[in-house]
Amino acid sequence: MHHRQVALPPLQVSENPMTSYVGLDVSLAETSVCVLGADGKVRYEGKVRSLPNELVACIQRHADDAERVAIETGQTSALLFRAMEAANLPVVCIETRHAHKVLSARQNKTDRNDAKGLAELVRVGWYKEAWVRGASAQAIRSLLLARRMLMVTRRTLENTLRGAVKRFGLIITKTAGKTFKGRAVAAMELDPAYAAFAAPILVVLETVAEQIRTYERQLQAVIRGNATLSRLMTVPGVGYLSALAFYSTIEDPARFKRSDDVGPYLGLTPRTHQSGEVDWSGRITKTGDSMTRAYLFEAATVILTRVTKPTPLREWGLRLKERSGMKKAQVAVARKLAVMMHAIWTDGTEFEWRAAG
Repeated sequence: MHHRQVALPPLQVSENPMTSYVGLDVSLAETSVCVLGADGKVRYEGKVRSLPNELVACIQRHADDAERVAIETGQTSALLFRAMEAANLPVVCIETRHAHKVLSARQNKTDRNDAKGLAELVRVGWYKEAWVRGASAQAIRSLLLARRMLMVTRRTLENTLRGAVKRFGLIITKTAGKTFKGRAVAAMELDPAYAAFAAPILVVLETVAEQIRTYERQLQAVIRGNATLSRLMTVPGVGYLSALAFYSTIEDPARFKRSDDVGPYLGLTPRTHQSGEVDWSGRITKTGDSMTRAYLFEAATVILTRVTKPTPLREWGLRLKERSGMKKAQVAVARKLAVMMHAIWTDGTEFEWRAAG
């Protein structure tokens, strides 16, 4: 068997021999640090506590000529990224999935090897940079996530009560709907055993509901005085939660060259596989922020099922529903909403009922 030799393109590395590249494998307690020279040789390896000031000091001491400092996306990556950026270090945040595919090819997985692998990635330029949220966007997202967590908790508690009334034989009809809480309280008077079970849960439910309202008031306060969020909410189906999720995820609309790029970024485009004679499309990729994608999906459902005012977007979605089914129509409308909201944000306009589609 003969092998044809193929000339590979040269690696994109600095010609300056004094340039260095830093890889940081971050854990909650400690961070493994690796500094490589432009020739790929290790200049320094060690560990430091995962505190912003100590990491910055370590890099300044061992790699004051750093060309790139690499960290992976993670729980503390935003905090560390902003600290290193404030110290004028050339930090880049690498998408974990991309880095994992490279690092997992190593025979031995250790924090030390992962730090070295990250340094090698930025040395050769073979990495995909991730967007790191700013402090204000992170604050909005934290409120959204906290509210969502309490919503899940409330649903779990309510379902626990619904199952219990049937086990105790107190309610045998349907328990769905907003009136169930009153029926559960009434059922407590009929059975002391059920009352002993349900009373503490009802107290917790009331507390959870009050804290949900607290988060909602804070989120609504963010909306007031923000012209961009007000314009996003002119889109049918898009309430303040959907607008805030989109706003805090995109953060800077200028980082997308085209509005059409937002759909793939949020995982709302089909997977594709093309190799030789094989070419197929599958379900959506579901990359990007799952919460924003879920809110867009809910907004699309509202457009298809509740909005009655005519608009080309709804008419297009209904035609797609008849042809391909509800689920595909919901995804397609959600993708169009993402594109439309980015365009509205970029050009400073509002939703136009006749023109949208």
